[in-house]
Amino acid sequence: MSDFIVTARKWRPQRFEDVVGQEHITSTLKNAIKENRIAHAYLFTGPRGVGKTTTARILAKTLNCTNRKNSEPCNECEMCLSIQNSQSIDIIEIDGASNRGIDEIRTLRESVKYAPTHGKYKVYIIDEVHMLTKESFNAFLKTLEEPPEHVIFIFATTDVHKVPLTIISRCRRYDFRRIQLDKIKETLKMIANEEKIKIDDKTLTIIAKKADGALRDAESYFDQVVAFSQGKIDAELVTQMLNLIDEEIYFNLSDAVLEKDYKVVFQSSEKIYENGWDFGDFLEGLIEHLRNILSAVITGSTNTIETADIYKNRYLEYKGEFSESDLLRLLNFLNKSQQELRYSQNQKLKIEIILSHLIALESTKTISELISETDSINVDDDKLSEPKTGFYKPTEPTKKKVDKIVKSQNTFETKQNKLTSKLVSPSENPIVESNFDFNEIVKKWESFVESISREKGLTLAPALMNFNLVSMSNNNLHFTTANEEDANTFRINDKYLSKKSEDFFGHRFNFILDNTQSISHPKKTSAKKIKVETKVSGDPYEEIILNELDGEKIA
Repeated sequence: MSDFIVTARKWRPQRFEDVVGQEHITSTLKNAIKENRIAHAYLFTGPRGVGKTTTARILAKTLNCTNRKNSEPCNECEMCLSIQNSQSIDIIEIDGASNRGIDEIRTLRESVKYAPTHGKYKVYIIDEVHMLTKESFNAFLKTLEEPPEHVIFIFATTDVHKVPLTIISRCRRYDFRRIQLDKIKETLKMIANEEKIKIDDKTLTIIAKKADGALRDAESYFDQVVAFSQGKIDAELVTQMLNLIDEEIYFNLSDAVLEKDYKVVFQSSEKIYENGWDFGDFLEGLIEHLRNILSAVITGSTNTIETADIYKNRYLEYKGEFSESDLLRLLNFLNKSQQELRYSQNQKLKIEIILSHLIALESTKTISELISETDSINVDDDKLSEPKTGFYKPTEPTKKKVDKIVKSQNTFETKQNKLTSKLVSPSENPIVESNFDFNEIVKKWESFVESISREKGLTLAPALMNFNLVSMSNNNLHFTTANEEDANTFRINDKYLSKKSEDFFGHRFNFILDNTQSISHPKKTSAKKIKVETKVSGDPYEEIILNELDGEKIA
């Protein structure tokens, strides 16, 4: 028989400090042993291959060790050696799946009465305890609640929700967690160095990701890779052997989204089909890839990305290429597409349609972003500044439409200057007073409109220029206008005007629009008036985007 021992057994931890990724549990157990606060029953729960049974064995060994050092087993005394070699009759390991009946539990209840032969404690380790029947659990309740002082129960399970609450409440519960990718890579690297096996970071990442947080699975894949490679471990061969999807295909697709390259769609689907990769796994990987880009764009770092070091810098390169809103739209679209792909009879065709739609999605901007960019344009410059984010640069028709809005804004300023000559010149800094007469309001009206133009220069300010200030009664300012479109604009912004009056005049006025009538206005300039199609129930900024920039509402 070969002397080879699989890595998972050969490198099984023998001390608490050797357990990988479960420091929150091992530290607690060591402190409990040090302070002699030993429970009569423990419940270890968590995913497969993360160290539940291993920790249970170390705990049993430590409790019976005759020469403990810092709450760790010495691994040299007679008890430690007998437990390591599975020769101690005081440590009983039971498979819950094979001994799940009530008869086996009755036998266990009888055996706990007898004292340990050599050690201080008689420890029962029941693996996959959730496999016991309901009757077995019920028969075990009394013994578990009040066992003899020399008996300790340690239960291990991957499905704690199947364990009755009456059992859980009688145990000290410890939840094991998935082991981080970096921890698995670090452990495998240490084993490879000890075994004198050369392996690169990319291959270690492939194995660790395939293990999905289970160190035992990672060690099994490691043995498989070493046997397959015959001393020369190559990342591409490992990818083929484990039938994993090459991450390069994801980077090609994200680049294709930026470049609007539809050819990549069919090249990618053909590559997936030829390699026999699962289309569902591919879509899941693409979602994770876009999530990694989103993380890099938002945080500016790769600390939360689980991938090989050679790919981390590539994720950072996408910062500035994608916006957060665009990535969220792409992720939302792919999440919805997953269900459609699952029930599709022709998954290759479906994945091509999904990827084509993905590339066809255009960049979006919020209304506030567009208004901010429009307000920041310098009307004296011939060139428009380019957007900071998005998949593409603005086209010439779009620039012309923005020019039109800028020109209209300049027209409004011209109208405002002409009106200045017809009104009494206001003070530059309005005085905050508690009492106002009608003439005071008229004098400061132009400055009031000018302050509004800085915030709503494309909608409300032009409308106010056409209003006729009629009278003032108490806190009410009365207006008339002959333009129904301006009246609608006023109705949408009446609360804003009231609040603005308090900020400007130091006193809150209510703006009352009387019945519209024909009124005389100052002579208008020849410049074309801004066309704003507003709705009483809509947002005026939204209407500008829809009418002037040919915007489109996105659900």
